[in-house]
Amino acid sequence: MAKARSRAAARKVKDRWKAKNWYNVLAPASFDNATIAETIADDPVKLNDRVTEISMQDLTNDFRKSHIKLSFKVSQIEDNNAKTEYIGHTLTSDYLRRMVRRRRSKIDAVYEAKTRDGARIRVKPFATTDRRIQNSQKKIIRLTMRKTIVSKAKAMTLSEFVKYIIEGKLGSDIYKSCKKYYPVRRIEIFKTEVIQQPTIEIEQPNPEQEKPAEPEIDPESEEKETSEEETTETEEPEEPEESEEPVAEEEITEETEDEEPVAEEEIPEEPKSEQEEEEKKQDTPAPEELIEPEEESESDEKKE
Repeated sequence: MAKARSRAAARKVKDRWKAKNWYNVLAPASFDNATIAETIADDPVKLNDRVTEISMQDLTNDFRKSHIKLSFKVSQIEDNNAKTEYIGHTLTSDYLRRMVRRRRSKIDAVYEAKTRDGARIRVKPFATTDRRIQNSQKKIIRLTMRKTIVSKAKAMTLSEFVKYIIEGKLGSDIYKSCKKYYPVRRIEIFKTEVIQQPTIEIEQPNPEQEKPAEPEIDPESEEKETSEEETTETEEPEEPEESEEPVAEEEITEETEDEEPVAEEEIPEEPKSEQEEEEKKQDTPAPEELIEPEEESESDEKKE
């Protein structure tokens, strides 16, 4: 009897694996719903709150981001798909060790920020310098870190803020603001943790909805428009090239202008001296002298 019971129990244990099903774990919509992993369970309820880790390289096929590890938690199950939500990220330990060296300062801090959609996220940045700096300088750098993180989080949703961190844009903004006070070498966000998921639903604008709706065009109106365009094209005379006409006109005008002054030009008279002018005046008789002898000659003829 005992052997029979043990055999029946063994059969039941083997049958449990047959009852289990495989489920695809999907990333959130901000990561294009990519498949992260596959998991097995006999009951879909048991999949809730399961956490999976994946490197950014495996998710986006970008080798430059292999040092980033993302964490997702299962939140919803539909058919054979397990949807997840982002809960945080970390940087690998070997990458962090490369950042820090001897005779350098490391400034790390922890801040909590609230996003536009009501989510709360904990951000842990750190900065490195080329030399050791004073505590007063570290304090100023921490304050600038806090200001930039809180201001950027307020203006973005959780998904936008996470992308902003992972792409390295937040670190570059903090670097620019800290550089005014001290030349920081590098700034990285080495860890994030989502304390509270979004509580406010904000509709993200879809690019398809933003496009204006194209007006419906009847085929008859299209035919009319095409016929009108054809008629206008045929009626419009071909305009000659603009580059040829003005060149020809300019050449003609230049030739005429050059020819006219040559024809009208007169040889200027040589200037005469004052003595020659006076001699001419003496030689030329006055009008009165010419008239008087004629009158005398007429009177003499009458007397004779």
